[in-house]
Amino acid sequence: MKKRVLIVDDDTRNIFALSAVMRSRSFECISCLSAREALRILKGDDHFDAILLDMMMPDIDGYDAIPLIKEIPNRQSTMIVAVTAQAMIGDREKCIEAGADEYVAKPVDIDKLFKILSHI
Repeated sequence: MKKRVLIVDDDTRNIFALSAVMRSRSFECISCLSAREALRILKGDDHFDAILLDMMMPDIDGYDAIPLIKEIPNRQSTMIVAVTAQAMIGDREKCIEAGADEYVAKPVDIDKLFKILSHI
């Protein structure tokens, strides 16, 4: 059975690139352009094995979205991977403190991402 991933990013180019790579490795990808839309999707019954969440978005950023996602029944154990252009010292820790399970910096190291996703 294919693993199902929700990609949340306000840049369609990032969604396109990530989706293409993920699909090439037999992942099913659903995407949206905002945390607000992601929350709406995640409140539904669709199953997701992981969420790839851009941390810097205009409406609700990833740091605020993660606790809201974790409050949704049946989503507490869904893996959240913080995806961010923020690659400064301490950014990984900041993402993990916010509740992300893992962290990858942009441009995304695909091998690192698939190693992370191999645990789902």
